[in-house]
Amino acid sequence: MSTLRSVGHLAAVSLVGMLVLNGCTGTPGSAPPTSSADADGPRLGAEAPTPPAGEVTGTGTVMDENGAVEFCLGPIMESYPPQCSGIPIEGWSWDGVEGSEASGTTRWGAYALTGTYDGERFTPTQPPILLALYDPMMPEDPTGGETGDTSEERLLEIQAQLDGRLGDDGSTYFGSYPERGYLWVDVLWDDGTYQNAADAEFGDGVVVIRSALRESAG
Repeated sequence: MSTLRSVGHLAAVSLVGMLVLNGCTGTPGSAPPTSSADADGPRLGAEAPTPPAGEVTGTGTVMDENGAVEFCLGPIMESYPPQCSGIPIEGWSWDGVEGSEASGTTRWGAYALTGTYDGERFTPTQPPILLALYDPMMPEDPTGGETGDTSEERLLEIQAQLDGRLGDDGSTYFGSYPERGYLWVDVLWDDGTYQNAADAEFGDGVVVIRSALRESAG
């Protein structure tokens, strides 16, 4: 049986807990989930984020299956060779790239990539960095270290509503889990569209959207 693991910005997350909780629903017999948004207000996932205008950086697995190359920034299956759902990489070449493994027609490796993302494809603009040698700055905690005040029951109700809203193939929506009074939601890219919609629908300080692709400094 295959298990799941991830690399890069999700390394600090307990994926076992995340993936188990991702399949959870609200408490049996509980009242239907309610929303703080107006009936005509924005709903999380109703609008997709605008692709970034400049370079972005992400960490994950480059998966090459018989010439079809993808960048997987979410969990990967620990089969051999591994499997994952990612976004296509444009113009990828393994020439001069170290740290990869191969099995049959599959080749893969874990890297930090900087490039452009048009909403469908990732195009590297700088040489890949072996993930084991990559030392990024820790992202700022959007909660400021404060504990939220939303109950886990309510967070699980919200979590159950996310199925299918942010993508269901595993390439753009990686999962969610309740912790410290918030529902943490990991996605491929957000320019604030998802976060603003989550705040409008569920209230401020309830859902925290985390983007795997981050705008490059400079």
